[in-house]
Amino acid sequence: MNALKALHAEQDQAVWLDFVARGFVAKGELKALVENDGLRGVTSNPSIFEKAIGHSDEYDASLKSVMEQGDSRVIDLYEGLAIADIQAAADVLRPVYEASDGADGYVSLEVSPYLALQTEDTLEEARRLHKAVARDNLMVKVPATPEGIPAIRQLTAEGISINVTLLFSQGEYEKVARAFVDGLAERARNGGDVSRIASVASFFISRIDVLADKLLDEKAAAEADPERKAALEALKGKVAIANAKLAYQRYKAVFADSKWTALAEKGAKAQRLLWASTGTKNKAYRDVLYVEELIGPNTVNTMPPATMDAFRDHGAVRNAIEEDVAGAEAVMARLAEAGIDIDAMAKQLVEEGVQLFVDAADKLLGAVAGKRVALLGHRLNVQSLKLGDALAAETGKAVEAWRASGAIRRLWAHDTTVWSGADEDRWLGWLRIVEDELEKAQDYAALSAWVQGQGFADVVVLGMGGSSLGPEVLGLTYGNRDGFPKLSILDSTNPDEVRALEATLDLPRTLFVVASKSGSTLEPNVFRDYFLARMKAVVGERAGEHFLAVTDPGSAMEKAAKADGFRRIFYGVPQIGGRYSVLSAFGLVPAACVGIDVTDFLERARIMVRSCGPAVPPTENPGVLLGAAMGTAGLAGRDKVTIVASPGIASFGGWAEQLIAESTGKQGKGLIPIDGEPVDVPAAYGHDRLFVYLRLDGHADERQDETLRGLEREGHPVVRITLDTVEQLPQEFFRFEMATAVAGALLGINPFDQPDVEASKIETKKLFEAAEASGALPPETPVFEDETIALYADTANSGALPEAADGLEAGLKAQVARLKAGDYLALLAYVPRNEANHAVLQQARLAIRDARHVATCLEFGPRFLHSTGQAYKGGPDTGVFVQITADPAEDLAIPGRKLGFGTVVAAQARGDLSVLAERGRRALRVHIKGGDVPAGLKRIAAALTAAAG
Repeated sequence: MNALKALHAEQDQAVWLDFVARGFVAKGELKALVENDGLRGVTSNPSIFEKAIGHSDEYDASLKSVMEQGDSRVIDLYEGLAIADIQAAADVLRPVYEASDGADGYVSLEVSPYLALQTEDTLEEARRLHKAVARDNLMVKVPATPEGIPAIRQLTAEGISINVTLLFSQGEYEKVARAFVDGLAERARNGGDVSRIASVASFFISRIDVLADKLLDEKAAAEADPERKAALEALKGKVAIANAKLAYQRYKAVFADSKWTALAEKGAKAQRLLWASTGTKNKAYRDVLYVEELIGPNTVNTMPPATMDAFRDHGAVRNAIEEDVAGAEAVMARLAEAGIDIDAMAKQLVEEGVQLFVDAADKLLGAVAGKRVALLGHRLNVQSLKLGDALAAETGKAVEAWRASGAIRRLWAHDTTVWSGADEDRWLGWLRIVEDELEKAQDYAALSAWVQGQGFADVVVLGMGGSSLGPEVLGLTYGNRDGFPKLSILDSTNPDEVRALEATLDLPRTLFVVASKSGSTLEPNVFRDYFLARMKAVVGERAGEHFLAVTDPGSAMEKAAKADGFRRIFYGVPQIGGRYSVLSAFGLVPAACVGIDVTDFLERARIMVRSCGPAVPPTENPGVLLGAAMGTAGLAGRDKVTIVASPGIASFGGWAEQLIAESTGKQGKGLIPIDGEPVDVPAAYGHDRLFVYLRLDGHADERQDETLRGLEREGHPVVRITLDTVEQLPQEFFRFEMATAVAGALLGINPFDQPDVEASKIETKKLFEAAEASGALPPETPVFEDETIALYADTANSGALPEAADGLEAGLKAQVARLKAGDYLALLAYVPRNEANHAVLQQARLAIRDARHVATCLEFGPRFLHSTGQAYKGGPDTGVFVQITADPAEDLAIPGRKLGFGTVVAAQARGDLSVLAERGRRALRVHIKGGDVPAGLKRIAAALTAAAG
């Protein structure tokens, strides 16, 4: 009989193997150990699975088979592999389990180390794993943390066999043993069978000596007395065995008292001490030291393969566990006399043990995530970061900090401490929205079929900000689909723009989607009032059937839609802010109306959701990586996130612009997104840029490609995201949402509120209500005025711009001169947003960028108020603002209101300028008189170009 077999046959000590792997079981090697060496159990942990899965290809075929059936979450992929291995090992050991009447033959599977400090989550996961493995000879491993011990008691009471792990302290071991007894006692009181429950308490050995030896070396090095130094050195290599021997004495005491004997009479099996971590770490020690010195009845020794091989070859079998107990007590006493606290050591080792398993779990799940990405291939948009050495290093530190703190798991768990500890948990509905909306996919399919059957020519979304920018991207990116109406967006109160849109519509063949979360936002309400009245004039009392509403439950919009007989109301999610709402009804209703396959749309988005999930470590998590790059770039002064996109997906930048600006620009911090600025040679830029390039493969702009390569060569940080097809754009909505949430955390702000947007709304409402009461907005005094142009500024800005009194050209030259390195210029144009107006102002914008090497923004009001307006007012004070307003060619009345759209847009512009001034921003307003907007814009653009120098 070899030494391994003799351990059980002669000394009643079970040998378990601390290893499991697919090929090892499948090739019969585990079975051979059972038959030849008397192996009686198997343990696993994250480190073991990480070596098995992450460092071999033997699982690749299984992963491929699963992924061929459709995408899966990383955690599900891992658990599918692990559970299959555990089941296979359990089946090999089943004869041992039967022959021992359930005393042996177990395989252990560990509860996620991420849950080590969470009692209720540990309970839930242990029950789930027990059910999923569905083997009587499974032991669920639970750590002996303060939070784990109550779970051990409860799970035992429920009849689940538990392997208690990470025990280092005699006192904590006794707590565990008594928790097991108490759990069995509760089960017995409830009439449950206690005879088929087994448990082991995994008492760690070698790690004790590693730490004790280190501390003893430190003490010895500081000791001058040779005798005391020798006494300290003599304790090395003895502490772990002494500690274990005394734990065994506690085991004997617990399982000899009357409470236990009463359970034993009912057939209960004592919880055995299992010696874990029995491979020696110190090469100076005998390689089978922790086996030979801890042999004793009714115990378990779980060995790694190398230790099993060594003991089989040259191990000596004797009953050693109770040899020289007095000597063990003396060792522990001398350790205490040396000033080394074994309980403090044990606490440290538990904390380190949990972290080691967390680190291993991160590596394991990272390896699975990498294999999933490889199997997805082009189905997942590829992201690469070339940030330069300094920024890459800082980003790497941020990513590691997120990993070490479990921040991505905490984010998904709605932990507000990821951000500012405010109300962030109330705004995280976007994390689950894709899964939730997929359950309603048939509802969207029915809407799509209905729209197609009605023969509508146009669908018009009436909304602002998050309610309109996402649908706008879908309309411009996906284009018109056969048999479905064309999508248009109205997010301007400029009367000329409203009138221009209406001129393109055949109202009897138009469907309106009124989108407003709160239902109290001014713009969607006046849009609804206007077009509902126009529709009534055309089709009569059935006008409401041409309207859908998308709004949150209980909103004022819901009440109005019901009163007006809208065809249908679709509900948003109150826990999702507008700018995070594109994957909810606010984006999906317009998508369905224009024939986009919502199921396919959401399934493509879900690929990115899963890629950014809580089980995907930050190093493999595309949302975290992008967010970390954005956040660290911002902190390093590269706070102008410049979005470059292939022509077919260029409109995405407008949506991302709102998301980034409104989320991060507050408390004097933030990222300033730059959209629509054509990428140029490195000489055009300062050192304040981070470029994010969305490239549509097969439809890329060669000039963009080459220019971005040049920027990389010159050291500008560039993030590249490659889309295989337009239909994969939904992935980017979620990636950028996650990235923005991560960047907000790094900046130390709440990325889900928008205090300065609210300030503008309040100021606008005050002005408009006063105008409604008096019949007109209050008069203003210009700083300068001629026949076609007037300049306006608050007291502080007019004082800083005395040149403005000399005319448009002098005023704009002085305003542009206020730009410094790291600043940006924003043109805020409250004029119709059309190609002609955009082209004129774009030319002036680029002239300033090229001459001053500053970032530039071109925004059309009032839509930017619900977008970048937050960052302009609440973000860093680096903006120089030129607001452009104009008299409308002709006002347009709003039904039910005394004043028309012209007053609304004027009030919005004044409210905007007022809040900019209140925040101390450098702002100048240029007003075009007389209604000739094209001529006025050309004059302003010429003055700006001249001012650029």
